Amino acid sequence: MNHVKLNWHTVKVSGRIAHYGVGGSDGPVVVFLHGWGLADRTYARSLGYLASNGLRVYAPALPGFGGTAELPEDERDLHGYAAWVREFLRTIGITGPVALVGHSFGGGVAIRTAYDFPDTTSQLILLNSIGGSSWTNNRGVLKAIAQRPLWDWGLHLQADLLPTRQMANVLPVILRDAVPNLLRNPGAIWRVANLARTADLTTELAELNKRKLPLVIVWSQNDNVIPEATLMSLHAGLDDPKLITVPGGHGWLLADPDRFGEVITNVLQVVESAAPATPRKPGRAA
Repeated sequence: MNHVKLNWHTVKVSGRIAHYGVGGSDGPVVVFLHGWGLADRTYARSLGYLASNGLRVYAPALPGFGGTAELPEDERDLHGYAAWVREFLRTIGITGPVALVGHSFGGGVAIRTAYDFPDTTSQLILLNSIGGSSWTNNRGVLKAIAQRPLWDWGLHLQADLLPTRQMANVLPVILRDAVPNLLRNPGAIWRVANLARTADLTTELAELNKRKLPLVIVWSQNDNVIPEATLMSLHAGLDDPKLITVPGGHGWLLADPDRFGEVITNVLQVVESAAPATPRKPGRAA
């Protein structure tokens, strides 16, 4: 499938520079939140395929990444990122709830955004997301997520890129964006890594479940970065959420844009068909 090219823009969110991509038709609005160390442009090919399926896709570079200004010091937590997402939506003219899609760290931000600001989110799609309460060490011992050492993330990220096809498709775009991010703002890289490795959002997920927010978890079979125990603890706090399993590693959506576009489009169509006949429509940016 030919993919739509995203257009790239710069705006000021709360008086600070922010970058984002946008593409697609005037269909349902999808806001995509990227993973740790990456940026909006990292996912351009995958999001282009998604935009080709009749969706209007927005992809901001989160604070501290991709040239978007970092949050003030007292706002550098998941609530601060969630508040930034809400303000970003207001800035670009989106006034109604959107489908919020988050990958890895972006999944954690998406959870907090939906929890803290219910009016922003009509449905939540979590792709290999952080936020579970548990992990297993190399001896198979179940531990609290806050006990996972930072170096363990690095080792498993390296292992995730080892398959040849995954490395060939994913490594170049990761290096293109992760290295400049590291050089531009190394402090943000490490602060967000610490947020990601210690995030336990099971309480927030349980509350979202009570609110009956449509929520889908997408997980890849060979994710070496976020272990299965984290998936299980995400799943446990919800009332049998829809779980979709796909081939690949942590960066499967970068390695296989076609599958990503197909999965997300199908999820959105299922949720939309189950919605009331006159759903509330989100506003759109010009």
